[in-house]
Amino acid sequence: MDGVDLILGEGERLGLLGPNGAGKTTTLLMCLGVVEPDEGSVEILGHPLPARRARALEGVGFVAGYLPLPDRVRVREYLRLYADLYGLAAPAAAVEAALERFGIDHLAHAIGTELSSGQRTLVGIAKAALHRPRLMVLDEPTASLDPDVALRVRTALLALSREQGTALLVTSHDMVEVERLCERVVFLHAGRVAADGTPQEVARGFGRQDLEGVFLHLAEERDRAGRAVGKDSKDGTDRADLADRTAEGTAAR
Repeated sequence: MDGVDLILGEGERLGLLGPNGAGKTTTLLMCLGVVEPDEGSVEILGHPLPARRARALEGVGFVAGYLPLPDRVRVREYLRLYADLYGLAAPAAAVEAALERFGIDHLAHAIGTELSSGQRTLVGIAKAALHRPRLMVLDEPTASLDPDVALRVRTALLALSREQGTALLVTSHDMVEVERLCERVVFLHAGRVAADGTPQEVARGFGRQDLEGVFLHLAEERDRAGRAVGKDSKDGTDRADLADRTAEGTAAR
């Protein structure tokens, strides 16, 4: 990463975008205190990372479709476990509110092995929102969800942001989803910030109609740069091979 400077305010909804290899995951890991930057600093809710990581993450919820759920634990029990770990004053009430907010009341008695990937994602989002976090970090939050369920999740996340002032930091490859959920987007390209603004401003800045056009443009640039590096590497190998062969021929003579 090089020169990435992000400030996320209360209730702000930010989409962190870019093709594979742009630096999104690395940025998220730094924001969660898992990876320490070589230079610069990360601060969440006034707490510097990694020095005060435990205090910082008390106000953070993390959501990713790839996070596992226990196979033999019922959904309500799983949520209650985290409500207790968060130290909530009324854990049972918080669990019921989360089940209702995300429309998964009917899954309360199901165990992990009975859930689809989309249902697991919903449970993960409900868990991350239990303690009313001030920041939610969401890595591809609706990737495995049907459109109607994704709409339900998006509506609930918007409500969290507007009613509780929860800031949302979202990564996704679904540009339409980002346009619906985020008021601001940051595009990363080769570890640098390539664009920062509203979805409409960013699209206009690249001369594209929408975020998908920007994404495709940056992905094409990445691929073109990769082909150029590959060509230079091959040319260098060919030149070295030619030099070796010439040296061998000279020695033979």
